[in-house]
Amino acid sequence: MKAAVTTKAGIPTVIEIKEVIKPEIISGWVLIKVKAFGLNRSELFTRRGYSPGVQFPRIQGIECVGVIEDDPSNTYEKGQQVAAMMGGMGRYFDGGYAEFCLAPLEIVIPFKSGLRWSKLGAIPEMFQTVWGSLNQALELSAGEILLIRGGTSSIGMLACQIAKSMGVTVISTTRNPEKIKRLRDNGSDHVLIDNGSITVPLNHLFPEGVNKILELIGTKTLKDSLKCISNKGIVCMTGILGNEWAMDSFSPMDDIPSLGKLTVYTGESKNISSELLQKFIDSVENGSISLNIDTIFKLDEIRQAHEYMESNRAQGKLVVELDN
Repeated sequence: MKAAVTTKAGIPTVIEIKEVIKPEIISGWVLIKVKAFGLNRSELFTRRGYSPGVQFPRIQGIECVGVIEDDPSNTYEKGQQVAAMMGGMGRYFDGGYAEFCLAPLEIVIPFKSGLRWSKLGAIPEMFQTVWGSLNQALELSAGEILLIRGGTSSIGMLACQIAKSMGVTVISTTRNPEKIKRLRDNGSDHVLIDNGSITVPLNHLFPEGVNKILELIGTKTLKDSLKCISNKGIVCMTGILGNEWAMDSFSPMDDIPSLGKLTVYTGESKNISSELLQKFIDSVENGSISLNIDTIFKLDEIRQAHEYMESNRAQGKLVVELDN
């Protein structure tokens, strides 16, 4: 089969398109014929060599959508549509950057849809991340105020749409004034220009702070976000758009306000059910949810896709669609 193999840690050129042996089926796993997959920033960090425990060469890809090629357990029929994500995929075993992917049953979720594979490829990890962050980590409720730090990212745009459907007031941030209209068109009630500190303009809008914050920039803005929550507010760090994995210094007693809460969401396939995924796909299909897709690449263009992701120029999800 054809696969994009990350041969060693390094810049995008370490990813090479190769002909490799198609995986042999084993008990408790299914073989998926990959139709599409989304790109994720965690894969950028893995490619650079920052993910502990990853051995190269490795076929990366923490998610994929496709059809069942073989399932010895007979849980799924050949040709059935499925998604697979996380659980060590693309890190501890080969992932979705290939024509076929061998995945353990526990990370496989079935669905039915007439959407194009390029759209379906954008969904699994993006939906799992947003739904888990808002509902499980932040425990978001109707009537609350949510700040999305990194609002123009694919996660930020989808989080806004889902939060608005829940009856939540949403504030989104961007570094670029030219993106204000885009965020408002996506449903944001307020938009703030983010220069690294937003406490002053936020306090002008909501002097008591906001109930919940979805932190997608990461360690670069985390301390500032903690200053923006109201009494017993929650900050959930989900993203690392700022490309910094760790902080130089962090003092919990000083940086976390009294009664404030700081959590993270890293997510797994088990955090969503097939029913939740199907309901979301149906919402995309009927037009009530709009996916924020920037560019669709081919497998042969995976280096260019990683270069584009690394440049921070993307204004939505990046997807690779296969021709098989």
